[in-house]
Amino acid sequence: MSEPGRDPDALLSRLKREELESRRGKLKVFFGAVAGVGKTYSMLEAAQKLKEQNIDVVVGYVETHSRRETEALLDGLPTLPPRLLEYRGAKLKEFDIDAALERKPEVILVDELAHTNAPDSRHPKRWQDVLELLEAGIDVYTTLNVQHVESLHDIVAQITKISIRERVPDSLLEKASEIELVDLPPEELLQRLKDGKVYVPEQARSALANFFRKGNLIALRELALRYTADRVVADMEEYRQVHAIKHPWPAAERLLVCVSPSPLSARLVRSGKRMAEAFNAKWTVIYVEGRRAVPLPPDEKNRVLETLRLAEQLGAETLQLPASNVADEIVKCAGQYNASKIIIGKPLRPRWKELLFGSVVDEVIRLSGAIDVYVISGEGDSIRSRSPERLVRSSKSSAYAMAIAVVVLCTGLASLMRSYFEASNIIMCYLLGIVLVATRCGRGPSIMASVLAVAAFDFFYVPPYFTFAVADTQYLVTFTVMLIVALVISNLTVTIRQQADAARIRETRTAALYSMSRELSSTLDMNSLVKIGLRHISDVFDSQVALFVTAADGQLESATVGEGKQALTDADPGISGWVHLNKQSAGLGTDTLPGAEVLYVPLLGATKAVGVLAVRPSAKDRFLPPEQVHLLETFANQIAIVCERAQLSDDKEQARLQVKTEQMRSSLLSAVSHDLRTPLATITGAASGIVEGTEALDLGSCKEMAREIYQESIRLDRLVANLLDITKLQSGSLQVLRELHPVDELVGAALNCLDKRTSSRPVRTHVPEDLPLVSVDPILIQQVLVNLIENALKYTPAESEIEVSAEDSDGTVTIGVADRGPGIADDRKGKIFEMFYREHPHCSAGAGLGLAICNGIVEAHGGKIWVEDRPGGGAQFKFTLQSGGNLPGFPGDEDAASDEVDHVRD
Repeated sequence: MSEPGRDPDALLSRLKREELESRRGKLKVFFGAVAGVGKTYSMLEAAQKLKEQNIDVVVGYVETHSRRETEALLDGLPTLPPRLLEYRGAKLKEFDIDAALERKPEVILVDELAHTNAPDSRHPKRWQDVLELLEAGIDVYTTLNVQHVESLHDIVAQITKISIRERVPDSLLEKASEIELVDLPPEELLQRLKDGKVYVPEQARSALANFFRKGNLIALRELALRYTADRVVADMEEYRQVHAIKHPWPAAERLLVCVSPSPLSARLVRSGKRMAEAFNAKWTVIYVEGRRAVPLPPDEKNRVLETLRLAEQLGAETLQLPASNVADEIVKCAGQYNASKIIIGKPLRPRWKELLFGSVVDEVIRLSGAIDVYVISGEGDSIRSRSPERLVRSSKSSAYAMAIAVVVLCTGLASLMRSYFEASNIIMCYLLGIVLVATRCGRGPSIMASVLAVAAFDFFYVPPYFTFAVADTQYLVTFTVMLIVALVISNLTVTIRQQADAARIRETRTAALYSMSRELSSTLDMNSLVKIGLRHISDVFDSQVALFVTAADGQLESATVGEGKQALTDADPGISGWVHLNKQSAGLGTDTLPGAEVLYVPLLGATKAVGVLAVRPSAKDRFLPPEQVHLLETFANQIAIVCERAQLSDDKEQARLQVKTEQMRSSLLSAVSHDLRTPLATITGAASGIVEGTEALDLGSCKEMAREIYQESIRLDRLVANLLDITKLQSGSLQVLRELHPVDELVGAALNCLDKRTSSRPVRTHVPEDLPLVSVDPILIQQVLVNLIENALKYTPAESEIEVSAEDSDGTVTIGVADRGPGIADDRKGKIFEMFYREHPHCSAGAGLGLAICNGIVEAHGGKIWVEDRPGGGAQFKFTLQSGGNLPGFPGDEDAASDEVDHVRD
């Protein structure tokens, strides 16, 4: 059995969460307002205490900023060596996550959680390294300043006028098992800064003039204190939930303001606002709709909605709940929200009504326990004359007429049963009718039906008949019990009906949200996301819709509208721009342009506004109930989250491409600068030798130096040609001019280009004479063969043989270049065709472009290229080309093909 007062589902969820957390490491954050308050010092002190307890603690990365007192605390703590990375000519020290995972201590210290790692690191951010450590079961101690918290970014920027780029998501901090605040008064921190204990003197002077102004320090200190206090409150709430503590713990003030359809409720809300400001407390406004004979009249329902809307405008959280017992629900809600004070209005009903029907105020006071209850007076002549509080109101006449008709029908049915059944069975007939009335007409008509049923039973079926007199006093007990049972049945039936209606509404909302979320999660395409969201909102709210999405420049794009009748074609871009800029709703039912027919809702993501949703409901009062507005906001938030996810995915892809482009540029500059410098140095040296040579310089020496100049010039020309070729391949501007050619001619032309280099090497060719012609650009394919043969000459022993072969298979010609070199490892066979990749970068010259060019040319011909191991040792590069007979526009007959070739050659 579950523990008393505990939700079994919540208990099971907590146990699963604790089991998951037990496998993860624990995160402790030393949290401060700014740099220099002593976070790293406190972290190292804690590490020394752990070491004294024989706990395996290791320093993963700590930045001491050359502070002697901080460096002294590193003594005796094992420290992992940093990972050295070269970036733009400088060597950077980074945290070595691989060494940490291999060492796997119990606790590891990783300073500066918001740090951005150097390029080519495993993760772009250090907090991602920390996440991986936690998943590996390692406890982590780290440090963080308040300005790096993602949710506080805008506030910090507003205070300091500086946008902090390095930020840590709140989701990581929420996983922290402990956040320890390291605090220092601004005066002491400024003195430390002037004494050079935070930054070196030049940096200290700049910091004092900018970020470290006293006003900034005070504001950031308050932010840090508030953030830590909120975390403490959240921990306390979690403890209360875990231990099923229902009564509130007033560690911090929280107000619960109870409102009703009374005109005095607006005054009550304003009083609650003033008290919340006086106590510096959060506050919630609640309206509990109790059991009523009939639904609220439209004017009172609108009054409740206006009151709740006023509360939201004043900064309160609002709740609207149905309940069978208003007082019980209020006290229960106060316990759930840990409210320390309940504010409720003084009742205006006469005392006799309170004694007869009960008083919500008295009941709340009786049930409140340790919670303070404030009863606010709101009496006034103008308000009292309106008598807003009435327990029972008149229903529609049709409902009462139906109740009378059902009693008459039951009386007629009972008259038919009279000769065959006892009086007790006749009573059952009336009770059945009462259930029917309660189901269809509500509480008031059902109560009237109960009284009429007892009266009809007495009048028609209890002697003396056709009079209300009773001959047998025992029937008085029967009448009493019958009336009580009828009233109880009618009351229960109405309550069940209300609960069923509320459950059906909740189920409809949940199903709509689930359906939209499921569809939204299946795609990252922005257009699809927008269409899915618009369709669901239009269906749920019976409205015309449009959506403005934020473009890359931060401005709103033209609206995407719904389909067919759901399309909102006249949404105002000006209002949408205001909503996007101010991040506030406008239009229908709001305080901004309330006369508009369209409601504009901002789509707020985690970091920015991603768009604006425009909705025109078919009924103007559709968004009067706050729950409808909240539901629309929930839909809008779902759309905002997925749209932001799609934009972040696009940004990530763009960032990846930029990083790749930057890496390519760096690799290109590195490779080209080396490969240009080497031949240029040779050319310069040989040319200067000829120009500045003495008369003793003979003709043979001049020819030798001229030969060097010529060879290096050819090398430079080939490098430039490779760069131009790879540029064309990357831009897609390479043109393939196809002609029919024999394979043996292509191989022969490539070998002729390398005649001097292959003169001392055995090169064997195996090209069958019956191979079909291939449709290729001969110059480009010749370049492919030259690059492959040149690679074989470069990376294989001087005496080893090179083989060039070709074969035909189902209309596809496969050409191969094989060698007897060291071969290529399996894990590098896929990388070898990438730009700037070199198998042996320290053993040979080149920019690593040759095989990338081969790959691009072969793909442009519709073929593929790969490398495989050669039997007996070595590597074999192969690529495929389509024969001319398999291409549209070329004849398949050999004679026709030969004629075509002759024609091309002529």
